[in-house]
Amino acid sequence: MIALAVGCAVIIFMIFVSLVIRHHYKKKQTLTHKSVEAFLKNRGPPGIRRYNYSDIKTMTNSFKDKLGQGGYGGVYKGKLQDGCPVAVKVLKESKGNGEEFINEVASISRTSHVNIVTLKGFYFEGSKRALIYEFLPNGSLEKFIFKGNTSNVDHQLGWETLYKIAVGIARGLEYLHRGCNTRILHFDIKPHNILLDENFCPKISDFGLAKICPREKSIISMVGARGTIGYIAPEVFCRNFGGVSHKSDVYSYGMMVLEMVGGRKNIDVNVDCTSEIYFPHWIYKRLELDEELGLQGLLNEADQEGVRKMILVSLWCIQTDPSNRPSMSRVVDMLEGSLDSLQIPPKPFLSSPSRSPTDSSTIKSGNYGPEDPEKTYDDAGILEVQQTASPDCGEVGLLKNKKLPPSPNAVTDNWTSRSTTPNVSN
Repeated sequence: MIALAVGCAVIIFMIFVSLVIRHHYKKKQTLTHKSVEAFLKNRGPPGIRRYNYSDIKTMTNSFKDKLGQGGYGGVYKGKLQDGCPVAVKVLKESKGNGEEFINEVASISRTSHVNIVTLKGFYFEGSKRALIYEFLPNGSLEKFIFKGNTSNVDHQLGWETLYKIAVGIARGLEYLHRGCNTRILHFDIKPHNILLDENFCPKISDFGLAKICPREKSIISMVGARGTIGYIAPEVFCRNFGGVSHKSDVYSYGMMVLEMVGGRKNIDVNVDCTSEIYFPHWIYKRLELDEELGLQGLLNEADQEGVRKMILVSLWCIQTDPSNRPSMSRVVDMLEGSLDSLQIPPKPFLSSPSRSPTDSSTIKSGNYGPEDPEKTYDDAGILEVQQTASPDCGEVGLLKNKKLPPSPNAVTDNWTSRSTTPNVSN
């Protein structure tokens, strides 16, 4: 009898706990729904249409043509009533507070630029959400850089096209940082999130991790890291490296451009020579010794000049100290300017920079260095990443610290979703 009574008590307790959890979940979902609805009502994007579920089902032909699948959900090819092709990103039911959905709608609806993907509409009803984007037939840049897990040094696009893509992405980021009424920080720039139209014009996508801040604010407050391992700026992990700002996007851009040049991941443990494991160091050494770049397909002087500019600019972008990185406006100038004006930057080491102010002479190199009016930050009232410095702030720590929750992937992958590196988000 005692055993039976204990068993019944345990069962009743478990039922009670499950009911409490279910009630808490429903209450949280209700609050999330109300907060998102309040945002859409009070600060919703003007001119962006809100669709209902039957509209989504009709435009995707009952979700028949699936373009990709990722941690965020699935992407389906669709068509609007006027015949315009679209990509419909159907988000998984989330237990979160709707921040990523709000981020994406709020940030991308403020933009209008040839190098930013266009949001055509959205759907929101309870925990069900979808985003409708312009359809970009060539998918993500990633598939043109990487072939599975091997390097793609042949570059299907050709060096001239890759150079134009790098310039286009730089212009898109410049617009986000300085061209909008408010500054938009993307925080997840990588090949996966760059989509290409039929003419290989690049468009920045996936604003789920974006943060919006006033244009005049250089440093932002942020708790925790967000982004994708391998592209996250050091200061996003550790405040010892400096404050989090638009220069964090600059770092991600630099790492991405180096992958475009190398046709490989910047960190590849499967290479034949150990000196080539970390591509930025390997390519920097060749520039330092004035050796051949060792890249295939550089058939003419124009290609060589364009690639050399991409390498030099990207090495400036991945400087450890954020104040030594150029702004995206400077990046555009450097890419479109003369190669003779560019000098080899300091070697980018993943070590904590000096806390003393950087002497302007140490960052000026040639006519085009990274210096610009935005490089100096006032120590008074600066808000930095609220994280404690630890030994994991170094290069090894950044690589091993992967036990973090995933962020959403791009609007599409190469129309088949595959994650090449783990994402981490707050």
